[in-house]
Amino acid sequence: MQADVTTLDAKKAGTVELPDDVFGLEPRADILHRMVRYQLAKRRGGTRSVQDRSEGNYTTGKLYKQRGTGRARHGSRRAPLFRGGGKAFGPKPRSHAIELPKKVRALALKHALSAKAKSDTLVVIDKCELKEAKTKELKSRFSKLGLGSVLIIDGAAVQEAFAKAARNLPGVNVLPVAGINVYDILTHDKLVLTKAAVEALEARFK
Repeated sequence: MQADVTTLDAKKAGTVELPDDVFGLEPRADILHRMVRYQLAKRRGGTRSVQDRSEGNYTTGKLYKQRGTGRARHGSRRAPLFRGGGKAFGPKPRSHAIELPKKVRALALKHALSAKAKSDTLVVIDKCELKEAKTKELKSRFSKLGLGSVLIIDGAAVQEAFAKAARNLPGVNVLPVAGINVYDILTHDKLVLTKAAVEALEARFK
């Protein structure tokens, strides 16, 4: 499929061929959902922790004799029943990550790209470069292109001046092509790819 290429100044800069096996698929919500779950679960810290009854700072001795006191039987001051005792079945540090086959992850990225292409929220620009890191200048260029909430994917590396100018704009994220991911694509209104990013994605899925 053909896509128009524009510049940061909203001028035409030719066309580019987008491979149908990457940008022309019929998006499947179930695959995208599985990938989003995978990403969000994988990035959870899993650092919650509580003291259980083996970690309390009380005596290990029996509180009082087993029989004859008229009170309930107890063997440890650290039991969850007591104030300051250990927590029963509380959370412990663990990984929340779930498994997802590599081929499904690759397919989910193709479906996310295809969803943007199908909804006409995919923009291809020739390059992301600025002479100076001026946020005001970049904001005016984005307004010409009609970009608000946008994910910008560049080639192997992002120009430093462009990255600095963009990082103070709300709703704008800039990533190299190695950082492209399904969750960020879906959470932004528009996706902007440079010609270098398109070439890198085409090579990646060959």
